[in-house]
Amino acid sequence: MSIKILQGDITKLNVDAIVNAANRSLLGGGGVDGCIHRAAGKELLAECRTLGGCPTGEAKVTGGYKLPCRYVIHTVGPVWSGGDRDEEKLLTSCYENSLVLAAEKGCSTVAFPLISAGVYGYPKDDAFRVAYDTIGRFLEEKGSDMEVSIVIFDRADYEKYKSIYG
Repeated sequence: MSIKILQGDITKLNVDAIVNAANRSLLGGGGVDGCIHRAAGKELLAECRTLGGCPTGEAKVTGGYKLPCRYVIHTVGPVWSGGDRDEEKLLTSCYENSLVLAAEKGCSTVAFPLISAGVYGYPKDDAFRVAYDTIGRFLEEKGSDMEVSIVIFDRADYEKYKSIYG
């Protein structure tokens, strides 16, 4: 089992798949979603238009196009509403469903952003704990040798999580 904590731009990583913290339309947005769409090029948007959106907690896969990855796995995280609307369950499903798709595509390296912790308002520390615990549990239960990275854009957040989860 291998979980790495990285700091940087997820669109620059040479991995089999990156995960996109998408909105329900899958047609691009702000934050990580907008960065991924801009870096991948218009072909990503064209393929996303054929997918019919994606419900919260689910995931869908496309090609990587101009990105250095083979696949983009799009998942829709929950909007934080105080924690009493199944946000943790939905966030856990984002990670699980994305990892299932990655395994189905034969990916050995996958990189995740911190899903829902930006404009969707999920508290970052809680979002990181859900990510780390869910990925670790998945890899252990599946006996997977997949290498999974959690990519943190902000340097201060990276330093904090690296010191805690190292």
